[in-house]
Amino acid sequence: MELFLSSLFFLFGAAFGSFFNVVGIRSPKNETFVHNRSHCPKCNKTLAWFELVPILSYLLQLGKCRNCKEKISIIYPVVETLTGALFVLSYLTFGLSAELIISLLLVSMLMIIFVSDIHYMIIQNKVLLFFLPLFIILRMITPLEPWWSPIAGAVAGTVLLALIILVSRGGMGAGDMKLFGVLGIVLGFQNVFLAFFLACLIGAIVGILLIALKVVKRKQPIPFGPYIVIGALIAYFYGKEIVQLYISFFS
Repeated sequence: MELFLSSLFFLFGAAFGSFFNVVGIRSPKNETFVHNRSHCPKCNKTLAWFELVPILSYLLQLGKCRNCKEKISIIYPVVETLTGALFVLSYLTFGLSAELIISLLLVSMLMIIFVSDIHYMIIQNKVLLFFLPLFIILRMITPLEPWWSPIAGAVAGTVLLALIILVSRGGMGAGDMKLFGVLGIVLGFQNVFLAFFLACLIGAIVGILLIALKVVKRKQPIPFGPYIVIGALIAYFYGKEIVQLYISFFS
């Protein structure tokens, strides 16, 4: 039964991941979803139904548009696969509970942000405003311990990023600050700091590698959103274990 449900969650996750790709790419450009059918961004050819199957369509087309032969961004299957895997992880971690709903919504929000920040270096207010009230309501139904942790987490996440923006004079964007405010509600006071630390650590390591490999130049701006996404997911799913490991290491 668990294998069946896990497979079901992966399929649903991959399908939603395909939708999150569309939202992350079209929403910043204010493109509609109803009247504009999915199309190749290079040649604008409308995609056939079999070209919309998550993951498989990319593999069957060998990563290229059938019409113009231009390469399809690897981001598409990566987001579909990641969303499917994270939906399964959510189910295996929380079971069929209220926290599962929070987890699926968190993954959904972060995947949309991942796509839009990679493509445009934008974290959209409307995405955060859509998910914010849902997280507030669900955290009232499924509170953290202590009960004030989500409130303190939201304040701490916002203030921390605001101070960094002021000190660095724009080293981070307002979108990052607002995102950490929302994450604070989901993660709580302790884990929002852990998410920030992990995002900075992963961002620094990847940034050094990209510069060393000459993929980016030393002062070239790179999106920080993907590192926040990774840090937040690690903190959400494994924050308690990481903190306990840290305490036991120094005790």
